[in-house]
Amino acid sequence: MYTFSSKLKTFSIILMALGILGIGYGFLTAPKDIQEVEKILAADAHGSHGAAHEATAETSHQEAGHHEAAEASHDSHKGGEHAKVNAADEHEKHLTHVLHQLQNKPWSALYVACIFFLLLSMGTLAFYAIQQVAQAGWSPVLFRVMQGITAYLPVGSVIFFIILILCGLHFNHIFVWLGEGVTDPSSPNYDKIIAGKAGYLNFPFWLIRAAIFLIGWNLYNYFSRKNCLAQDEANDDLYYKKNFKLTAGFLVFFIVSESIMSWDWIMSIDPHWFSTLFGWYVFASFFVSGITAIALVTVYLKSKGYLEYVNTSHIHDLAKFMFGISVFWTYLWFSQFMLIWYANIPEEVTYFITRIQLYNLPFFGAVVMNFVFPLLILINTDFKRLSWVIVMAGVVILLGHYVDFFNMIMPGTVGDKWFIGVPEIASILFFLGLFIFVVFTALTKAPLLAKRNPFIEESKHFHY
Repeated sequence: MYTFSSKLKTFSIILMALGILGIGYGFLTAPKDIQEVEKILAADAHGSHGAAHEATAETSHQEAGHHEAAEASHDSHKGGEHAKVNAADEHEKHLTHVLHQLQNKPWSALYVACIFFLLLSMGTLAFYAIQQVAQAGWSPVLFRVMQGITAYLPVGSVIFFIILILCGLHFNHIFVWLGEGVTDPSSPNYDKIIAGKAGYLNFPFWLIRAAIFLIGWNLYNYFSRKNCLAQDEANDDLYYKKNFKLTAGFLVFFIVSESIMSWDWIMSIDPHWFSTLFGWYVFASFFVSGITAIALVTVYLKSKGYLEYVNTSHIHDLAKFMFGISVFWTYLWFSQFMLIWYANIPEEVTYFITRIQLYNLPFFGAVVMNFVFPLLILINTDFKRLSWVIVMAGVVILLGHYVDFFNMIMPGTVGDKWFIGVPEIASILFFLGLFIFVVFTALTKAPLLAKRNPFIEESKHFHY
């Protein structure tokens, strides 16, 4: 049986404590009204935030308004007053927009970290399910590691569902289509495109879909683990066969729910844009993250003297999956980007123009971290058997896919007001600490070897 070391437990608690403090700081320092936004923009103009372009744009906007007003005054005093009122209205709308972006910043940081760790555990569950249905002979010695990681799924699901509810209750402006009046033709906030999608993108239906997906995933996670533990004490393969049938059904549910989830929770942040590849793209990102988490936890446990039957061949196979799915992710990244960029249809290409212009470093940096680095490191067969290489590559891959989720979510919520600051770092620390605490606590609850799995002997002697 595994024992959760006091050092690791203390480390996870410290991470959570630091994360909570940083998240609280992010919410407390977010501007409360447009007057605070004007002060921030004025400070930006003096370079205190290194974003003078915002203040410049603001100034030019005001000058344009004054110029229009001056021209109109040559025609009539009444027309000039009308132009001034319009300029003031536009200025106030702009300040309100910036206010929403800055208020979104701590919320978006929390959302990115929460969905990343939730889907990381989901990627592990999908990998576990695939191993079950494929009746893989190499992986059963790793099943308890996978089950330990998926133990985070219920905790992450509850937190994420609460955040979705708060989004719908207008605690933030992450989802534009949840805004007031966007589907009302008489409202100044009316959006024809969003109104056309209102039958699908509406808060009650959206929340019901989220509940169905999260409950379905967690039910499979619970019963598959229950059957696996029961198999240890059984005299036949009844529970294994139950798990096989359950898993086959789950994978059908998963592939449908995963696609819809990616549209609901990520793509709808940019409701005017869509991609038919998006579900696969998101899947590749969290799938390789889940496999990487399995590899890192396995290497850690092995270094502490556990998992006696895990050898370098098991590590090698995990590294092959890390490498292979990284290449698959890159194929999808390039396919989505190249087709849209080459077609150059305005309503589609704006998605990438925003990211290239405002998120240039994280946008292309994600490709380096998620493709170039794994390709150069993990293409070597011998390197795939070295623990320190797996740890180094794994850390870079996980950071790279966090950046990938950052790129998918932040441009639609905070625009050009992004930077990696206290809320972003604190959110990662909190969910990382929570993840470590839950996963390693779960690993103490059962033996680390699924001793009655029909393929366990083959897995123990797996070597090449």
